[in-house]
Amino acid sequence: MNLRLFVALEPPDLVRRRLAAIQADLKRAAGRALAEIRWIPPENVHLTLQFLGAVLDDRLEDVKTAVAGAALAAVPFHLEVGGAGGFPSARRARVLWAAVGGDVAPLRELVSALGSRLAPIGFSPEERPFSPHLTLGRARDSRGVPGLAAHLAQIGEAPGVSWRATEVVLFQSHLGPGGARYEALARAPLGRAG
Repeated sequence: MNLRLFVALEPPDLVRRRLAAIQADLKRAAGRALAEIRWIPPENVHLTLQFLGAVLDDRLEDVKTAVAGAALAAVPFHLEVGGAGGFPSARRARVLWAAVGGDVAPLRELVSALGSRLAPIGFSPEERPFSPHLTLGRARDSRGVPGLAAHLAQIGEAPGVSWRATEVVLFQSHLGPGGARYEALARAPLGRAG
């Protein structure tokens, strides 16, 4: 059986509440385009470190070992959610996101360590540079959602919310008609998290 897996950081409830407030602001600003956006429920928002895709269940233990090894080599760090934007641009956002800042150097080191540990067992790291963000919604139209650029810029003026990242989570994604549901299969503490 194939498992759809990814490795991520899970934001705490305080951050999720801030994300819900950002989404509410964006929903108001979207106006008639509101129905053109698939919103991510705040409880599903996560900071993806590496997407693994379909993985045979007999490889799960190898993946867990690689993730735990990368986490053990890292140290806890602080992140901050503040600001918002869109990919590929705020003017024609296909993906609406909240910006992640703070201690991005150790975050990038963690992503690199995951790539190094997972590559030998067949999971190549993403080729694009790592861009830390929390996805809030996706446009249904491939041309993106127009008219939100100014509002995305205003969100960046609000104070950020910080959290201390202390563990990496290996998630399984269950796809269904109501959207994705994520199940934590393993939690690996960052090095000296205790």
